[in-house]
Amino acid sequence: MIKRIKTKQISVGNVLIGGDAPISTQSMTFSKTEDIKETIQQITNLQFAGADIVRVAVPDKKAALALKEIKRNISLPLVADIHFKHTLALIAAESVDCVRINPGNIGSKEKIKEVVKACKDNNIPIRIGVNGGSLEKQIEKKYGHTANAMCQSALYNIKLLEDLDFTNLKVSLKTSDVNKTVEAYKLLRPLVEYPFHLGVTEAGVKFHSTIKSSVAFGHLLSLGIGDTMRVSMTGELEEEIKVAKAILSSLGLIKEGINIISCPTCGRIESDLVSAIKEIEPRIAHIKKSLDVSVMGCAVNAIGEGKHSDVAIAFGKKSGLIMVKGEIIARLPEKELVDRFVSEIENF
Repeated sequence: MIKRIKTKQISVGNVLIGGDAPISTQSMTFSKTEDIKETIQQITNLQFAGADIVRVAVPDKKAALALKEIKRNISLPLVADIHFKHTLALIAAESVDCVRINPGNIGSKEKIKEVVKACKDNNIPIRIGVNGGSLEKQIEKKYGHTANAMCQSALYNIKLLEDLDFTNLKVSLKTSDVNKTVEAYKLLRPLVEYPFHLGVTEAGVKFHSTIKSSVAFGHLLSLGIGDTMRVSMTGELEEEIKVAKAILSSLGLIKEGINIISCPTCGRIESDLVSAIKEIEPRIAHIKKSLDVSVMGCAVNAIGEGKHSDVAIAFGKKSGLIMVKGEIIARLPEKELVDRFVSEIENF
């Protein structure tokens, strides 16, 4: 059982982050934010995929002004992602549920003070987003391009806000390097009480992102570190949420969705197991209930796994068994097994 490190609790819209709140998942649209219709559509797709929070880029005034209409047409909490131009944060704060900035690149302390006031007036948090590729020059000069430099950048930015009596915040420390990302989060965790947003940035396409995020998040979450998270993929919005949920589920941090147990292919298999799995997965993908199901290709482990699964197939030669909670309920020809298996899962 993983014991999470308790952090200060904040809220992004109606989603609690930190404390004893569940770990939330989020993604970021890739539409031009001023394209209101497309941005709303992407947010809607993310909501159906199970996202808890969504972030949008705000690179200019046109995007900032679009936020009000976007917010009016969605129900997910909305985060504005802002760099450099503090005036965009002032506009965004009137419509969104959180502002993501790096205070160090916003400019003068007077500009930071204005952003803090806008967030205070609207009772919304700030996410301090430290990125390994854009550290403050003075920090990078002193500490190099290291995990400690990221940690020092976070502490520097946190102090900027604390000095303005602002503590309604969360922190992220992201780089594309898995080891450096993990080390940065581990260095900062004992030094502050704020909730952490986990991410490996610029993680690449689906395959590479899944590997990098699973390794980094698995390590950190197993240590109790992490309150909200994004799996960053190139152009794969719904897949980001699917992978994030799978990581949390595999660690026992959420009970949601189907866990498919299937054996590796080997010379003992006497059925077309690969085709069976390819057919089964899409047919049960809509089921949100937490279930363990097993699809096993020979007698060596099939019965044993089936006993510990909610619903199971144990394939044999041209036939097989269907089991529910360890009890054999049917012995059928191979061509009938998948339909009966799916039916039993839906009934369960």
